[in-house]
Amino acid sequence: MYIDFPEVHLTVQGMEHVVIPKMVTVRQKYDADKITDLARHIRFQMENNLENREHFRSRRICLTVGSRGIPHLVQILKTVCDILKEWGAEPFLVPAMGSHGGATAEGQRELLAGYHVTEESIGVPVLSSMEVVRYGELPDGTPLYCDRNAWESDGIVVFNKVKPHTNFRGKHESGMAKMIAIGLAKHKGASMFHMEGFGRFAELIPQIAQIFLEKAPVAFGVGVVQNAYDEICNLEVCEKERLLQKDAELLEIAKRRMPKFKFRDCDVLILDEIGKNISGNGYDPNIVGRNTSEGFPGEFHTQKLFIRGLTRETHHNGSGLAMADISTRRCLNGVDWNPTWINAVTATVLNAGRIPMYANNDQEALLLCIRTCNGIRFDRVRIARARNTLSLDRIQVSETLYEEIRDREDVELIGSPEEMEFDEEGFLL
Repeated sequence: MYIDFPEVHLTVQGMEHVVIPKMVTVRQKYDADKITDLARHIRFQMENNLENREHFRSRRICLTVGSRGIPHLVQILKTVCDILKEWGAEPFLVPAMGSHGGATAEGQRELLAGYHVTEESIGVPVLSSMEVVRYGELPDGTPLYCDRNAWESDGIVVFNKVKPHTNFRGKHESGMAKMIAIGLAKHKGASMFHMEGFGRFAELIPQIAQIFLEKAPVAFGVGVVQNAYDEICNLEVCEKERLLQKDAELLEIAKRRMPKFKFRDCDVLILDEIGKNISGNGYDPNIVGRNTSEGFPGEFHTQKLFIRGLTRETHHNGSGLAMADISTRRCLNGVDWNPTWINAVTATVLNAGRIPMYANNDQEALLLCIRTCNGIRFDRVRIARARNTLSLDRIQVSETLYEEIRDREDVELIGSPEEMEFDEEGFLL
């Protein structure tokens, strides 16, 4: 479902005093350590951390694949599958992503194809279905579900990115345990789980994971952590008995390795793009400081958040736009509100489906952001612009903001002050 938003024509008093500042390009420096030979690393992990290879012979082994973007995903999946095939197994993939992809089997298959994960690229079947098996319940009677193809396999490889969650804090956040509780539960199970509310996620995720590990044919876990440059710095293979322990350990590493702005606040933050491949919120609230629940205000604060567009990989899902102060007509016209609102309903957070104020183009939106900031001088506005929350190594900041961070050792100037350039239609170049 798409909506054709009309042009807007606003007359705003005092707009003539607003100044768009010159911007400088800076490099924010982080720990760049990464795994350089993934295939070799994965083989070492599997051969040294999994004891009984004969157990896999002639067994149908299921690998979970989520909706979050992971660098080198095809190589990782193919390497794991190739090794399993060497051990005599018959691996296959299942999309394990709750309600994403419009909560349809074909939509989830298309999401994987958007990451180039197909039967042809990996060399194994991709079994996409929304059919689930009920395998147990919580003490309060909440039913627990698992993808039928995964449950009926001879072994499940719980594979997922491990990172801080966007709406709660706990020992287990986004990772292998959450893949069990929500991703493998598909739309039906994810809906039931989210009805408990984010306030109980930290308590319930390890409970559900423990029940699943006791009842399901789990083969092993694979947890991945990315560094601030969106490269893989940790990849751990673990037996199912150590899955929860490893999930918690990797989360602590992920919290240390995630990127942050080298300043605590600004007046206007511009994000060129958001998307489900980046975060469930489209952007990472751990970085921006805003989400649809209580947010993480201690992490970062901006008076105005301007979101310009969506990633190609998000397949027109506009989750995250609700938290923008402003966007553009072009951006909103590119949103498919059906999957966007399905996500909001599944999460039981209806304010995640709100439509922000919009302008006709980037220039108008930016002027409105500056005009509506409180307690600032228009000629000293502090603006930051990033491509997305996965790409914080190279960003632009206004001259005033640069003055505050120029003496930091982890900030490098790589461009002289330049005017923001707009095309004939008023969109940033």
